Amino acid sequence: MRPAPFYGWVVVGAAFFVLFMAYGAQFSFGVFFSAMLEEFGWSRAALSGAFALYAFGYSTFAAVAGSLTDRWGPRVVVATGGVFLGAGWIAMSATSAVWHPYVFYGVVAALGMSTANVPCSATVARWFIRRRGLATGAATAGGSLGAFAFPPIAQLLVSRVGWRWAYIVFGVALLLTINLLAPLMKRDPERLGLTPDGDPPEEVRGARLEGGRDFTMAQAMRTRAFWVLFAVFSGTWFSIFTPLVHLVPLARGLGIDPLVAATLVSAIGMAGIIGRLIMGSVSDRIGRRPAIGVGLALQVAAFLGYAEAGALPGLYASSIAFGFSYGGISALFPAMVADFFGRGHAGSLVGLLFALAGSMAAWGPLAAGFIYDRTGSYGPAWVGSAALNLLALGLLAWARPPRRLELSLKEA
Repeated sequence: MRPAPFYGWVVVGAAFFVLFMAYGAQFSFGVFFSAMLEEFGWSRAALSGAFALYAFGYSTFAAVAGSLTDRWGPRVVVATGGVFLGAGWIAMSATSAVWHPYVFYGVVAALGMSTANVPCSATVARWFIRRRGLATGAATAGGSLGAFAFPPIAQLLVSRVGWRWAYIVFGVALLLTINLLAPLMKRDPERLGLTPDGDPPEEVRGARLEGGRDFTMAQAMRTRAFWVLFAVFSGTWFSIFTPLVHLVPLARGLGIDPLVAATLVSAIGMAGIIGRLIMGSVSDRIGRRPAIGVGLALQVAAFLGYAEAGALPGLYASSIAFGFSYGGISALFPAMVADFFGRGHAGSLVGLLFALAGSMAAWGPLAAGFIYDRTGSYGPAWVGSAALNLLALGLLAWARPPRRLELSLKEA
């Protein structure tokens, strides 16, 4: 009899579609951003602040989501988050004052979004060791596919039925779909009597002995490696959402049709799919650090390209470069954390680092909106983003897995 397919790939598939829905909706924010600016006449900084609160909130709440995933398993956490995320989007349809997005999107939707990336990516990392890069890359490619597919759909909905009904459609789809997928998310292979990668037990034991790392959260925080990873990902994630929020308004300011402008975000998503799959697979062969280094260098080039672009071709080229690098770096983050600190507390550690470093992403769009309101240009924001990624690339040279000797000395 042919052996049953490894269930870990079912977990990868479920995570793929959860992230497809969650990140597809998130990457559509720029479309709604433009529509709401036109109706209400608010400043870009004021409305960017709602997204900044959302990014800060869902990154911060991710620490709790990761810890609860270790304790309760991903099914309950992801399903609960789907309810909050859908409710937040539905509530956005009732926006009539500038503080409403801060509550509906910045708090309610943020609570829901916090249960998407960390529980999904940490759970996938638990199911694999040998093919961890490929598995996390494939799972998180769902977010990039959503970023490709959703913005044009959002623009069509907004143009046909208005942004309020578009919010309702997206919210209902999020709530129903994520709750249908959540039961497929099993905590780890051991709960089903399986082993990581579906490998024979003796091979898995050998991999554990060779790695020799299974750090608790408290132990990991006492290592230099933890704080170096925090610094690296803080540098690159500070500006990670700036194109998401400001690329469509930038393009429309250059006279580009709204639907065409939305396809720039789709280009980021499509390139992100390729980046996640290629970088994930390549990192299994050459290591996480070299792969992330390539991504950071490409991201520097992408931000400098945005600063120089004055027409559609330049914006497309920069968006493709940015999407590839952003997708690859994001896919490798949970894999690198599990490589450094082990599988046992992957949810808590991925969640904590995502909360600390990912919360930096709140400030990039806000800073870019402030700069544009004061100068009438996004140029300084793009150049500053490139500089931060260059700094992260330099810090990456210090990233090394902690040794048991280091941990023993710190505990002594």
